Amino acid sequence: MEIMEKAPAKINLGLDILGKRPDGLHELSMVMASIDLADRLHLEEIPKNKIIIETNKAFLPTDKKNHVYEALELVKDRYQIDTGLKVHIHKQIPVAAGLGGGSTDSAAALRAVNRLWQLGLSIEELAALGAEVGSDVPYCVYSQTALVEGFGEKVTLLPSMPQCWVVVVKPRMSVSTRSIFSQIVMEDLYHPDISALIKAIETQDYQMMTENLGNSMEVVTIKKHPIIQRIKDRMLKYGADAAMMSGSGPTVYGLCHKRSRAQHIYNALKGFCDEVYLVRTLK
Repeated sequence: MEIMEKAPAKINLGLDILGKRPDGLHELSMVMASIDLADRLHLEEIPKNKIIIETNKAFLPTDKKNHVYEALELVKDRYQIDTGLKVHIHKQIPVAAGLGGGSTDSAAALRAVNRLWQLGLSIEELAALGAEVGSDVPYCVYSQTALVEGFGEKVTLLPSMPQCWVVVVKPRMSVSTRSIFSQIVMEDLYHPDISALIKAIETQDYQMMTENLGNSMEVVTIKKHPIIQRIKDRMLKYGADAAMMSGSGPTVYGLCHKRSRAQHIYNALKGFCDEVYLVRTLK
């Protein structure tokens, strides 16, 4: 039996670092949304009881270092599944970019095997499994606009963000989330108004939403990679309603209410960076 599953990228509309927990992890308050830039997973049952990962990107790990492998191994062990799987991951989401590529692939794998093996798990149970794989996986199981708290394990669904166009720009370098977190000085951080952002989404106030985007991690990543600020500045110069770094970076996205404006920004930045995408937000 075979199955296909779509794995959409996420963007952070708001990301606030509240403090450091006794276990060394940072307490977060985030508003996330998903966009129509996606990887695709093709899963096929095989006779031999093993997991085989294939991908169109040669540099990606295909062993236990791949989060999809980790998620599938977790399900097989937890539910005593002795069926083998071959998974092909067709990557379109940039890697190590702050767009949740590995996390959304893992979440897609969980959703897929839940159907493939008729496990009957609820979305909440899948999200709880995802939390054992990575901090962004629970959100990616839902892939809907949501408030995400704790270390990513607490997901509260919100109404869909106001529909708009999104220009996504990934500079050539990659960023290690762990490295950025290690450089955080709490006293230096900017704290976005997450409550105001949620209110804007709940009332479908696009302007209020764009005015309250914010990411505590920008100051840290931009200090190390100034090109992120240059991309933001260019987006705003060419007419974006708002521009912000997603996650720990280095990807920057710009929001536009009008497609013509988004197309203009896309065209202007296509020569500045290799990886530029023009997509819609997901409902």
